[in-house]
Amino acid sequence: MTLRPLPAQAPAGPGMRQSRHLLVVGAEVEAEEVELLALSRFPTTRWEVPPTPGRDGVLEPGLLRTSRHTALRGPYASNGGRGGSVFVVSCPRERGEPPFPGGGDRDGLGRAFPAGLPVREEDRVVRWLVAAARRLAGTAVLDGVVVTPDPDAQIDLTVYSDVWLEPEAALAVARHVDARTVYAPGGEDWAGPPAHLVSPADLDAADAAELHAAADDVDIAALTSPEALSGYALHLPLGLDGLVVVEIAGEELLPVSLRGLPWADGGAIAYRVRWVPDDFTELEEERPPTAHRIARGRAAISVAKLTGALHDVVGGEIADQSEFLVARSDL
Repeated sequence: MTLRPLPAQAPAGPGMRQSRHLLVVGAEVEAEEVELLALSRFPTTRWEVPPTPGRDGVLEPGLLRTSRHTALRGPYASNGGRGGSVFVVSCPRERGEPPFPGGGDRDGLGRAFPAGLPVREEDRVVRWLVAAARRLAGTAVLDGVVVTPDPDAQIDLTVYSDVWLEPEAALAVARHVDARTVYAPGGEDWAGPPAHLVSPADLDAADAAELHAAADDVDIAALTSPEALSGYALHLPLGLDGLVVVEIAGEELLPVSLRGLPWADGGAIAYRVRWVPDDFTELEEERPPTAHRIARGRAAISVAKLTGALHDVVGGEIADQSEFLVARSDL
């Protein structure tokens, strides 16, 4: 269906300075997909005016409100001539300090806001715009600056479930995918007792007896109580391509997209599968070098396979780094 042309200016909210940003997506992206991604970050999202076909066969843009002060209007026809559509985002203009010199700029925000990065509401909106553009293989136009995030730049995934896997079971699942998987190394060599401890020679008989009795009580409690394991990790070494880490632990703060699910009420078990490259700083580059991207592409295969294998066993939901849900069949 034909779309209305993009207006020169977006209506601003009464009595406040507004920023105008754009989300540009392909013609195949439906307005409902944008709504779903907004709901994944802003739970009060709702259509105040849904897109509606006009009498002339042209789709009238809708108004999707994500908060009291922020709204998306669209879809409009893209002026780029590639048949895409545009959503205009109006939000409060809230700026803070300039980007830290020499810091990473993975999402291009430092480039888009050199005089002062967005804060509060505008920060949340802008970060969602970049995440949505990445998910939809689109582009965000932030204060007139074009930011086209690489859809392949974020490969980490998380399985949220109400099923806890013991370390032996998780290791078996991971080794079925790749036999190189091992328990994450941990612990430190004991360097002996601190020098300030009291020597047994300095204790009288009564103090020594009391100390031994207390030590016996601690030993008995440790031997008769089940071990309370709150989390653990697995490592999959990839040689020159870095390392894939699987971190398993309980988590109370869950993505907005999991709210309302009965099994996630009060928290869930998070199985985080993330890639650690040899040069960690390259993760924060908007356009990392070719060698990094090649290694990332190979590591993404392992991340997806491990995530899928874990999901097959524990069920639940899969989320990407932007906390958008991912279908098992899309891995």
